[in-house]
Amino acid sequence: MAETLVTAEELVKLLGISSATVNYYTNLGLFKIKDRLGNRRLYEKNEIKELHDQIRKMRREGYSLRIIQERMQKGYRI
Repeated sequence: MAETLVTAEELVKLLGISSATVNYYTNLGLFKIKDRLGNRRLYEKNEIKELHDQIRKMRREGYSLRIIQERMQKGYRI
């Protein structure tokens, strides 16, 4: 299956989140940059959609982003 790479701006529209949220999640290591086009970061669309759904679910369950970050680093998936 071919990767579908999207920019941070496209993620904002796709996920309905702010560019600050995309940047914050990237800085936390939740969203992984797959490639760059000039100075634009490219993300794998389906991977980010799945991660975003997991993050939203854990946030609804009351987990902080720091706990979510730790769990994701350990390979935790819901």
